[in-house]
Amino acid sequence: MAEGEQGDLGGYYFRYLPQKTFQSLSTKETTSRLRQWSMLGRIKAQAFGFDQVFQSYRKDDFVMAFFKDPNVILNLKLLSDSGQWITLGTEVKKIEAINVPCTQLSMSFFRRLYNEDIVRDSGHIVKCLDSFCDPFLISDELRKVLLVEDSEKYEIFSQPDREEFLFRLFKHLCLGGALCQYEDILNPYLETTKLIYKDLVSVRKHPQTKEIQITSFIFKVTAYDSVGLCYPSTKSHEQTFSYFIVDPIKRHLHVLYHHYGVGEMS
Repeated sequence: MAEGEQGDLGGYYFRYLPQKTFQSLSTKETTSRLRQWSMLGRIKAQAFGFDQVFQSYRKDDFVMAFFKDPNVILNLKLLSDSGQWITLGTEVKKIEAINVPCTQLSMSFFRRLYNEDIVRDSGHIVKCLDSFCDPFLISDELRKVLLVEDSEKYEIFSQPDREEFLFRLFKHLCLGGALCQYEDILNPYLETTKLIYKDLVSVRKHPQTKEIQITSFIFKVTAYDSVGLCYPSTKSHEQTFSYFIVDPIKRHLHVLYHHYGVGEMS
């Protein structure tokens, strides 16, 4: 049986947690920024609970059980091509859940953007001559370091750095939606990344060492029905994504979803 196909799903049952709100996505300031970045109305976070001990090596069974659960089928939201929030409405036959490292506890991770003159001490992002990395317009050094692999400073973030959930979240916000109006200064990206990261990721203090530890497991998830790709969309795009953030202690699952397109403008 192919990896991620339905087999023994391990008896996981899920419940929707509508009372769990994600303030990081709904504050006045974040809403204004998401509107500017063409992501408003196209990004959503939802919470679900589950009833069994989570075992990371059985992540594929866990994710498949999630998509098969009646409470998920009724409540998991995605955007249709016409921009309407809908439920899945198709039977998932196969899933892919890619492990996403999540080890960063500080925004000092991005300090190198200042050290490498991608961002000035004033916080202003250094401009460059316009070029395209389809479908993104590159008009500053920040987007260049995010997207252009053969650019001079691309390697200031190693491949493991780029796989980190904190980096992925930051990059998604910087690139935005189809009519994204880019920021001239870095801080709105950093502030919004930090708010969403703290809202989604669980931490605890180690009882002996007293050090803060991240307890969440994170997966980038895609699902397929009998026709092909069905979630997070029927079309693949770098900015269309769904991340599953699993808290094994509280037995909560947070789903962060975005579908690339033209966001709400008013």
